[in-house]
Amino acid sequence: MKPLLQHLVEITGHRDHARLEISVISALHQLGEVKEIRALEVVSIGEETHVRPKAWIQDGKLHSIEESEHADLPRLPLAAYPALGECIQKHLSNLETQGEAGETELWLPVWLHEKVVACLELRNDKPLSQDMLNVIHGIFHVYRNYQSLLDYSERDALTGLFNRKTFDAEFARPGATGSAGTATPADAPQHWLAVVDIDHFKQVNDRFGHLYGDEVLILMANLLRSSFRAQDRIFRFGGEEFVILLRSATLETARQIFNRFRASVESHAFPQVGQVTVSLGFVSTQRGTAVEILGHADQALYYAKEHGRNQVCHYDELVNSGELATQTVVAEDVELF
Repeated sequence: MKPLLQHLVEITGHRDHARLEISVISALHQLGEVKEIRALEVVSIGEETHVRPKAWIQDGKLHSIEESEHADLPRLPLAAYPALGECIQKHLSNLETQGEAGETELWLPVWLHEKVVACLELRNDKPLSQDMLNVIHGIFHVYRNYQSLLDYSERDALTGLFNRKTFDAEFARPGATGSAGTATPADAPQHWLAVVDIDHFKQVNDRFGHLYGDEVLILMANLLRSSFRAQDRIFRFGGEEFVILLRSATLETARQIFNRFRASVESHAFPQVGQVTVSLGFVSTQRGTAVEILGHADQALYYAKEHGRNQVCHYDELVNSGELATQTVVAEDVELF
């Protein structure tokens, strides 16, 4: 009983989903009888659902999508996970199946707002005892309820993206930004912050109404999710503005990723509204304070919107080419904290 209580204390002590998932699968593995376990990410883009492991234990070793060697692990269509598909189709809270090698598989989907947002997959060489199943379900229910609480406090109610409060906490962490006076070569991986704004969004609300405006925001959030990786972070700042924290990419790769997202928005057919475009300004997080970094990305965004919209602009390139004058950003200019 004591180890179980210790695991529950550890699970409810986390304040972000990545650590929560790692804590849960570690607890279930350490309790015994479970040989392999995975925490799966489930993302719905329009009518399509895609799945990718976020954290897993295999052969006694813990792995995570946050690790560089697994950073590009692709999302697979739901058809690659037929048992999970059955859970979703039948709205099941759990499902026990037999794997191809005869092992026992237990699927525990996490339902949130009538959608599956995650799933725990457990595999074992032999059937799990009833006592162990009771313990697993108990821990899973704690995990599911606590994840729901985290979602409520961390995420924007309309889009499901991280909210402004979560951004402030994320960027306030040690190491979230670089230090003044340091520089990283353009061909070296680094972190990037981008500010995205939907072009002429006020016209969408004025012409079609706020219900269609909200639908555009929801679809935009889906496009953002499908365009970026699990280790990246996407936030809604309110209104039609979003912020992206893109991790471990060279300048050229970052530009390609941001432009790919811009192009996917431009080519997407938004119901009733038709074509929608976005403007984006980005900057490295290597130098400056959090306020300065966000302010510089915002200046690059403003330049993009003032010079034709539907484009991606890099702050340092604008400054170096003389297109944008260097400006000192102070806390009064950007309300970050």
